[in-house]
Amino acid sequence: MPITEFLSRNAEMFGQEKCLTEINMDLQEKNNVTWLEYELIENNPTGEYRRDMTWRVFDEKANRLANLLLKRGIKKGDKVAILLMNCLEWLPIYFGILKAGAIAVPLNFRYTAEEIKYCLDLSDSTALIFGPEFIDRMESIINQIPKVKTIFYAGENRPLFAESYDRLTANCSSEAPPIRLSDDDDAAIYFSSGTTGFPKAILHNHGSLMSSAYTEQAHHGQTREDNFLCLPPLYHTGAKMHWFGSLISGSKAVLLRGVKPEWIIKTVSAEKITIVWLLVPWAQDILDAIERGDVNLDDYELSQWRLMHIGAQPVPPSLIRRWKKYFPDHLYDTNYGLSESIGPGCVHLGTENIHKVGAIGIPGHNWQVKIADGNGNTVSPGQVGELAVKGPGVMKCYYKDPEATAAIIKDGWLFTGDMARRDEDGFIYLVDRKKDVIISGGENLYPVQIEDFLRAHKAIKDVAVIGLPDKRLGEIAAAIIELKPGYHCTEEEISKFCAPMPRYKRPRAIIFDKVPRNPTGKIEKPRLREKYGASSLVAALTES
Repeated sequence: MPITEFLSRNAEMFGQEKCLTEINMDLQEKNNVTWLEYELIENNPTGEYRRDMTWRVFDEKANRLANLLLKRGIKKGDKVAILLMNCLEWLPIYFGILKAGAIAVPLNFRYTAEEIKYCLDLSDSTALIFGPEFIDRMESIINQIPKVKTIFYAGENRPLFAESYDRLTANCSSEAPPIRLSDDDDAAIYFSSGTTGFPKAILHNHGSLMSSAYTEQAHHGQTREDNFLCLPPLYHTGAKMHWFGSLISGSKAVLLRGVKPEWIIKTVSAEKITIVWLLVPWAQDILDAIERGDVNLDDYELSQWRLMHIGAQPVPPSLIRRWKKYFPDHLYDTNYGLSESIGPGCVHLGTENIHKVGAIGIPGHNWQVKIADGNGNTVSPGQVGELAVKGPGVMKCYYKDPEATAAIIKDGWLFTGDMARRDEDGFIYLVDRKKDVIISGGENLYPVQIEDFLRAHKAIKDVAVIGLPDKRLGEIAAAIIELKPGYHCTEEEISKFCAPMPRYKRPRAIIFDKVPRNPTGKIEKPRLREKYGASSLVAALTES
């Protein structure tokens, strides 16, 4: 059954009930609106700080977009890209694309113009819906994306090269289009990258999306009384697939724009949030704010908050011990997944297994897991091997890349590239990553991209970027720089040189040293990790 049927069901059964709320705390603070005033503006006609949507309106908006796409000649199987910040329009647009039988292609809102162009081309996207934050980036590539024939703009001050999403959808039928969907139909393309930094297009079908919804609901038991606080970006499989638990249960969710600790706690209190999914840095920030006295928990109503769970990176046990000190009644879960396995949940700790914090957990609902040697055979407990998963959420393929697909999917098993071990109780612990990807605050950083950028500096002879352990972010990117003979350079100069890069990609540590290479010319990154302490990452994260 396609995921769109749950939306149609909710619209019929709970049509007048609120399902989504967007809260813009950043705008609220900039306009000096007090929290009391903020709580009272639910009916503010401008929707400036808070906007709400019912299940019926959600479904109608999705239907209107689906009908517009069909009217514009978008056919079943065509690709439609989404380039939006988290907002109230995001999910109706996603479901509208699915209802048209098209394939949704969410784009990372941190992408540069060149990365947007690359992903549009790689995915064969013929239509795009984008928001106001991306006008400049789109203007710079608008003449370089000939495949994209249809461009809709969601927002005010529409650029001339795009059509108005709001105006055009308003004139389309709100009835569901007569498009039949099956579990085997292609549904969405998500992007991932390896150590080369070039994104791969990950193709999932409708059955895969449904599997993620069932897995999430089975793990966290969402009911009609729950209210999910969504903080991570919806372009990623993680946030959206966690929200799928709300979709199945017909419960509410809040999209909070901003992750300041005070904002999160205030929203949990005011909106009666029951479930929050955090990244490690956000959880640490909340605890630090409590301990500094910036947040006084006694000022808020938090008794309804029942579950906090974390994903996207290893979780230090010490963090959860601190969390339980302030939130002793919270259920806690760790979620492991990757975009190739439709996001979180192929491995999860389970709320009943908090005594095993440090492990990523056990096989998730409807998933199988093995730890394999180089020949694909299962290793004994305690031995290190590559983590492989098998289940209904495994991707169909890397789009237009059969060689890469064959390298990662073998006999139905998805080989994750993560090295792991299983203890005597069957719980799985990550040991190291097979690839060089750095996970910093839940975002993947690709060393080659950073290295290529730095090599343009006139004083740099060679450079290697590795991940170093960091208490807050899990890892940070460190650039080991070898200067040309006779040149001098400072950390400040390198930092200034890196300013044009997206902030999250800039190296946070700069080390001047020789870059070792092996006889074949490859950088010996294991030596650098050992020298600068990266090998202590696992020990720090699995402390007892």
